[in-house]
Amino acid sequence: MTFNDLFKSSFLENITSFSALDMAIAMGFALVLGLFIFFVYKKTYTGVMYSAGFGVSLLGLTLITTLIILAVTSNIVLSLGMVGALSIVRFRTAIKEPLDLVFLFWSIAAGIVLGAGLLPLAILGSLFVGLILVLFVNRKSVDCPYLLIVKSEDEGQEDAIINQLQQGVLRYSIKSKTLSELGMELTYELRLRESATKFVGGIRQIPGVKSAALVSYNGDYMA
Repeated sequence: MTFNDLFKSSFLENITSFSALDMAIAMGFALVLGLFIFFVYKKTYTGVMYSAGFGVSLLGLTLITTLIILAVTSNIVLSLGMVGALSIVRFRTAIKEPLDLVFLFWSIAAGIVLGAGLLPLAILGSLFVGLILVLFVNRKSVDCPYLLIVKSEDEGQEDAIINQLQQGVLRYSIKSKTLSELGMELTYELRLRESATKFVGGIRQIPGVKSAALVSYNGDYMA
C-alpha cells in the first residue's frame, strides 16, 4: 500500500468495508456505559433542581461520540473532514456545576475509547470512575457549614456574640460586617458541633441583639 492509496475513497468501497457487527457491538456497549453514566449522575447529584434532560444528554453523547469514532477510524479522509466540521461547532450551554463537566468529559471519553475498539479499557475504566464518584461525591462531612446572620443595635454586642460563638461552635470566621443607622449586621461562616443549634437562642438573648438567623449553605469549606 502506497501513500496515495491511503487517500483513495469511494462511496461503494465505504459500503463494502462497513462492518455491521462491529457497529452493533460498539453501540451496544456505548448504550450500556451511557446508562451507567446516567445512573451514576443521578445517584451522585447533590443539587436541588435535578435535570433529567442533562442525564439523557450524557447517554446520547456517549452514543454519538462512539458513532463518530467508528467513522473516523475507518477512513483517513473522513477523519480530516470530521475534524474540520467539528471545529466550527460552538457549545454555549452554561455548566452550572463543576461536576457536570466531569460527567460530560466522561461520556465523551467513554465514546472515544469504545469507538477505538478498546472495550476492556472502556468498561473497567468507567466502573472505576463511577465507583470513585459515588464514594467521594456522596461522602457526608461530620460537620456542615452554616452562615450565621446577627443584627444588633451597635458594635457593643460584638464581643458578647464572639464569646457565644467560641462556646457553641467548632470554628468560625467572619464574612462581613455592616454598620448603618439601623445598627450592625454580622455574617459568620461556622461549623457546628454535630447538630447543636441551641447557641443561636443564646445569641438572641444577648442584650441589644435584634435577630439571629442560622442558614445552611453549600459554599466552600473553611480550610
